[in-house]
Amino acid sequence: MAKDTFFHKKATLNARGKLIDLSTPKVMGIINLTPDSFYAGSRQPTIADALQQAEKMLAEGAAFLDLGAYSSRPNAEDISIQEETDRLLPVVEALANQFPDAILSIDTFRSKVAEAAIQAGARIINDISGGQLDEDMFATVAKLQVPYILMHMKGNPKTMNQLAVYDDVFGEVFDYFIDKYQQLKKLGVKDVILDPGFGFAKKPEHGYALLNRLEEFHALQLPLLVGVSRKRMIYGELGITADEALNGTTVLNTTALAKGANILRVHDVKPAVEAVKLMRLLHKQ
Repeated sequence: MAKDTFFHKKATLNARGKLIDLSTPKVMGIINLTPDSFYAGSRQPTIADALQQAEKMLAEGAAFLDLGAYSSRPNAEDISIQEETDRLLPVVEALANQFPDAILSIDTFRSKVAEAAIQAGARIINDISGGQLDEDMFATVAKLQVPYILMHMKGNPKTMNQLAVYDDVFGEVFDYFIDKYQQLKKLGVKDVILDPGFGFAKKPEHGYALLNRLEEFHALQLPLLVGVSRKRMIYGELGITADEALNGTTVLNTTALAKGANILRVHDVKPAVEAVKLMRLLHKQ
């Protein structure tokens, strides 16, 4: 990889007045406020648990904390906007109060939940549906003027596995990003981060095809987020469990960094931060 294609790339996000420099990769720690997330180790059922996990992740070098109160694992149960908000907002408020400098991202596809969370102290919206499950999401992001993580998915968590059919998965995701970004840009959204959506309406072979061509997404000149942490594309292919998938996660995160990922979304912050540090040393040579 050419030295000037990644670690010298300039990219800055404005997260409600806090500037984030992505010219070197950053790590996003996952905090799940759900009882049924696919990886049990990420579940933080109480405010105290979430605060403890947040403190640990920030100390280990996380630049972002991604909070989700709606499980998006395949076939997850649907919950109401009220239940999602009730799970989420007390934790957002507690974290924003305890760690005022922390950059909180909200993993939701519902505009009302996103807006309430931003008002409670969050700074980024992470939408697994790319605005497809809530027609008001793009307008809400534009109104709030916060960075938006645009992920590729087909269908919803209940139907996405049946929709994992592609003639050309890279081409379809690339065209999707172009279309959605043009819509966001017209509305005045300034900061968009692209997430290919590993594991969302994707079989393992689709995930590896996307990761293999990850650097080609740089043609869109937008930051890239990669979220492969402990997913089926790792543990299913190795014949292990999500609990045993940290080593595989690190291998794929390192590959993603080599191909220009700007943000690694992970359950395990310390190994990801170490991978970033070692890759930076490598590319200084």
